Amino acid sequence: MTATPEKRLVLLSGWGCDARLWQALDGHWSPEVDVETPDWPGYGDRAALDDPVSLESLADAMANDLPSNAVWVGWSLGGLLAGALIDRLPPPHALVLLGIGERFPHPQGVSAADLTNFRDAFQRNPEATRSHFLRWQLGGEPSPRRAHRRLRAILGDDVPASPATLAAGLTQLAEIDNRARLATPPCPVHRLAGEADPLLAPAVRERADYRLPEAGHCPLISQPERLVHALAAIIVAPTQSLAEAALEAMP
Repeated sequence: MTATPEKRLVLLSGWGCDARLWQALDGHWSPEVDVETPDWPGYGDRAALDDPVSLESLADAMANDLPSNAVWVGWSLGGLLAGALIDRLPPPHALVLLGIGERFPHPQGVSAADLTNFRDAFQRNPEATRSHFLRWQLGGEPSPRRAHRRLRAILGDDVPASPATLAAGLTQLAEIDNRARLATPPCPVHRLAGEADPLLAPAVRERADYRLPEAGHCPLISQPERLVHALAAIIVAPTQSLAEAALEAMP
């Protein structure tokens, strides 16, 4: 049976991880939910863009992967990019920002200087810097080592994108600012964050509509059942605030 449009999800991965990341949620979905996990250009087997920083080129490339009759869920850089595309493509039923705010650099989180230093390190040694990032982002999970083993089991050890694509993603993390477009969005916007996300400033975590307990930047690894439960609540009622969805009643 084909899922109804209201139960269609598009899951978008973040920097340094391809769409296989969402395998962490396998086995938790209701059979009525149609889950799609397209790769961004340059990731997995997908060809890179000639100008990987261009949002216009990205919108053209992703037009068939981001239908309007779905809920878009973007994790980390994926959420930043999805937010930047809602005024370049027909908007979705709802946009979910997972582990990201309207912009990434923040004085109380990862500062602009921190991100510049990271980009410089990436230019010197892309593979080692990506490996460091994967461990860094797991620092807020209840068991970072277990989360890292799980992440490696899903993604393997091969880098899922070229250095040029990854460098473009770091540029987008530094430069994309969705504050104006998300101040008056064309669709409901839901913000989810791990309560111990080490990459988000406290103020950004506190603004989240739902903070996943016992989770950091990667709740899809550490709290897959809770995350699926929250996303299911959005599918059912995309205009309802998660604060009203009694998510804390989950066992």
